[in-house]
Amino acid sequence: MPELTELTEWQKFFNAIAPGYLKNGFTAHTRAECDFLVEELKLTPGCRILDVGCGVGRHAIELSRRGYRVTGLDSSAGMLAQARASAGSADVEVEWIEADATALALPEEFDAAVCICEGGFGLLNPGENPALHDRAILVGVHQALRPGAPLLLNALNGLRLLRDVQADDVESEDFDPFDLVVRVKWDWQQAGGAEPGETDAFEQGYAPDDLRELCEEAGFKVEHLWGGTAGHWNRRPPTEDDIELMAVMRRG
Repeated sequence: MPELTELTEWQKFFNAIAPGYLKNGFTAHTRAECDFLVEELKLTPGCRILDVGCGVGRHAIELSRRGYRVTGLDSSAGMLAQARASAGSADVEVEWIEADATALALPEEFDAAVCICEGGFGLLNPGENPALHDRAILVGVHQALRPGAPLLLNALNGLRLLRDVQADDVESEDFDPFDLVVRVKWDWQQAGGAEPGETDAFEQGYAPDDLRELCEEAGFKVEHLWGGTAGHWNRRPPTEDDIELMAVMRRG
C-alpha cells in the first residue's frame, strides 16, 4: 500500500469525529446489520472478509466476534485508533490497515467484502475526479476478491439528492445535477468532534442504473439493488426517501 502523506479533507473530518462516532443513533444497529450481511452474502464459518472504509470497526469487530477473519481498511488514523481500542475491549483479532481505498493493492484472497455506510465510496476530496474515484475502489476490491465472491456496497442515493436540491445550490455550484456531486461543509463539533474545524469536501450520488453500470464495468455481476439507509436496511427497491442505495454483487 502507498503511504498516506498530507491529510485530506475527509481524513481531517473523520479524525476529528472518531472519539464520538459511536454516539450516532444509526450505529445502534450493528448486530442486526451483521445478521443481514451474514445472510445476504452467505458467509461461511471462518471465511475472510474485507471491510473497506471500516471506520471505528463496528461491523469488523462484530463479524470477528462471530468467528470470521476480518481485515478492516480505512484512511483515517483516528477512526482506526478507536477500532483497535474497541477490538481490544472485545478481545477479538482484526487486521487493521491504514490506506486509501482508491489505491488498494491486496492479494486475491478474500471470500467476501463490504463497503458500507459510505465507507470511502463516494467521498471526494477537492480536485478528485468523480468519474475515476469510485471506479478505482471497485477495481481494487474486485482484484482482492476470489472469483465469485460477493460484495455489498452502499452509495449515496442520487434520487434523494435531486429531490432535495435547491436552485441556489446549482447556481452556487454546490451541486452538480449532471454528475450528482454535492458539496458538503460539516462543522466538526456539530458532528461530535471535540475540536473546532470545518470540512469542505464533496459527495458523489448515484442513480440506481448508474451505480449498476459502474459496478458492472468494474467486473461485478449485480444481483440486487435496494434502498439501503443505515439503520433501516431492507430488501426493497430504492425510493427518493432513502439516503443510500445498497448494491449486492459478485465478482465475475
